[in-house]
Amino acid sequence: MALAEVSIIPIGTDDASFSDYVAACCKTLDEAGDVRYQVTPTATVIEGDFEKVMQAVKKMHQAPFDKGCARVVTSITIDERRDKPATMETTVEAVMEELH
Repeated sequence: MALAEVSIIPIGTDDASFSDYVAACCKTLDEAGDVRYQVTPTATVIEGDFEKVMQAVKKMHQAPFDKGCARVVTSITIDERRDKPATMETTVEAVMEELH
């Protein structure tokens, strides 16, 4: 199971807002259907099989180009555990337990 935090920044758009580009990226995740995701204020976290997550990131990266962007910057942080299952929820729960 892999978690990937993905931040995609379209460059050279006519507007300072890029929520429509983020929505287009998330639609690619909905269409894939084989990964889970959570949108945060600054990134999107994807959960699933490593290969499926990487395929999803590739499609997300392509989405702004499909909307006419000439340049896209994508940052990816990958967290993959092989010793035990880890999900978005269990990872957050582990931190919250340490806080209490």
